[in-house]
Amino acid sequence: MGEAAAAASSWGYAADVDVGFVDADGVERLGSLDRHWDEPFEFALPVRPFTSFKGQKNFTGEYWAATSRAQVGYESWVERDAAVALDFDPAVVSLASQPFQLTWTDGRREREHTPDYFARLVDGTGVVVDVRPQDLVDEDTAEVFAFTARVCEAVGWQFRHVGDLDQPYRVNLRWLARYRHRRCFRAPVADELREVFAEPLPLFAGADRVGDRLAVLPVLYHLLWRHELLTDLTSAPLGGDSSVQLAARRRA
Repeated sequence: MGEAAAAASSWGYAADVDVGFVDADGVERLGSLDRHWDEPFEFALPVRPFTSFKGQKNFTGEYWAATSRAQVGYESWVERDAAVALDFDPAVVSLASQPFQLTWTDGRREREHTPDYFARLVDGTGVVVDVRPQDLVDEDTAEVFAFTARVCEAVGWQFRHVGDLDQPYRVNLRWLARYRHRRCFRAPVADELREVFAEPLPLFAGADRVGDRLAVLPVLYHLLWRHELLTDLTSAPLGGDSSVQLAARRRA
């Protein structure tokens, strides 16, 4: 099959899938995916509510995403961590939770699936994210994820299945997320931190060179969140001895 024929086959596949969503104006919309694939789903409202009730085993809530400057819902701690990781990713410019519902027929029955997140990357690419720990992915779930991945490929999106984040990366992201808001930024302090960490230094030692540690650290953590300063977040918990340095793109 040639490239043109393959592309036509992919779009035909997408035409057999319906997508229901609520746009940024609160209007409910429904149609075939091949017609709506280019909607700004990163600004879509959730297609279903995030409910909570007495005795509930999972934890629901909202996370304020610095990328989209909006609340993003989650239905478990694992989903919240996935949202934080997306928000921290410098390639992500906006994200939305439960952005649409896909419906299709598998030849035997009507099927439906609501992905957990839709993210827009800086290059314009769309990313659909489903969150579930690997040990909870049964045969039916794996089948739905595989179908969703094929649908995403048909319209030029990425598909990611995300499970539990590894420690200590998860712990470090939760800490840095406390300082994601712009209110933690102070330009004079940030300028000094960039100068101090032009060469690698321990985190506390560099902060102390700039001024009072308690006043400087929020700005330092904010710059780490913004990837202007870098440190290893995967090998050990972030601490005073963590080596920090200016990102290469910020160096003269």
